[in-house]
Amino acid sequence: MKYYLVAGERSGDLHAGNLVHELRALDPSGEFRGFGGDHMKSEGVVLTVHYVDLAFMGFVEVVTNLNKINKYIRLCRSDIEGFQPDIIILIDYGGFNAQIARFAKRKKFRVDYYIPPKYWAWWEGRARGLKRHVDNLYVILPFEKEFFKKFNWNAQYVGNPVLDAVKAHDPDPAFLEKFKLTKPFVALLPGSRKQELSRILPLLLEVTKRFSGRHFAIAAVSNLPPSMYEEIGKQPNVTLVFEDTYNLLTHASAAIVTSGTATLETALFRVPQIVVYKANAVSYFLGKLLVRVPFISLVNLIAGREVVKEMLQSAANPQSVSQELEKILVNASYRESMLEGYGDIIKQLDTGSASKNTARLMFEATKSVSVTDRALS
Repeated sequence: MKYYLVAGERSGDLHAGNLVHELRALDPSGEFRGFGGDHMKSEGVVLTVHYVDLAFMGFVEVVTNLNKINKYIRLCRSDIEGFQPDIIILIDYGGFNAQIARFAKRKKFRVDYYIPPKYWAWWEGRARGLKRHVDNLYVILPFEKEFFKKFNWNAQYVGNPVLDAVKAHDPDPAFLEKFKLTKPFVALLPGSRKQELSRILPLLLEVTKRFSGRHFAIAAVSNLPPSMYEEIGKQPNVTLVFEDTYNLLTHASAAIVTSGTATLETALFRVPQIVVYKANAVSYFLGKLLVRVPFISLVNLIAGREVVKEMLQSAANPQSVSQELEKILVNASYRESMLEGYGDIIKQLDTGSASKNTARLMFEATKSVSVTDRALS
């Protein structure tokens, strides 16, 4: 079989790579091609475009890069037609992949969506449009199955790939020595996009200055210019840790995390955290008008209550974040309450390997289609 995958972000690339690994076990002769990153490439996917060229966040950033995005949409369409896949697998990356799904269905390709857009957060009606263009839907948050039922869509809950990745992590016994770290320390996870770092790193820099007697370690990524970390890296109580977030979280006593998948990863490592988020002012204003959920972090959304403190926009200031960090570090009952919330989340998510479950369901659907085709011929 020929598989075409489209993942436009770092986390999507990770989950797509794990999915390809499981699909290969079921279909050793399968051919894999698509848009993605290093995880997909390491599993033998032939990459047309790397996701670093596609990572835009926020309304304003997307609008100002529309020409570039449209160019890549056209390239993706052309590449699909040239490859002629048996199945197109879309992973997250909602706006781009919604366009690809529409095109693919028009061209009568089979379309499966793994980790669909968060339409439950805003613009619910778009789920109805997505249904017209997607054959099979695989969701990774328990409440998403019920959400899509409203549109008469039987989405499959397959478990959560972030939990899979955390479970599979094999801690490096030499990690602390490698980075010259001593415990306890606070992990800083500022994100993996330029826009995120440009807004969050100045905040984190000021916090580290207020805790001169406490050590901090930053989860840094190599796909961004090292100069972005230069200023905060000069601080005597700050260590840069490139491409080793899971080992960092294995040893951290607390964390400050930019909203996104990293908040869930931090919870699954049972590290008490503060969630921070800063967006372009216009993007945030428009988002407030459209977003229909009470929380921004996956931790609180899955729990259905406030487990971790979310500090957004002006609330994400050095004084407030420092006060919350002090509370996490010294208030034992506060920490324990957060950890109990994490335990509840893990119970909800733990239904086996999401990658294995998804690969199996995709492959079974393929066999079912093949039997139907033979019966009609």
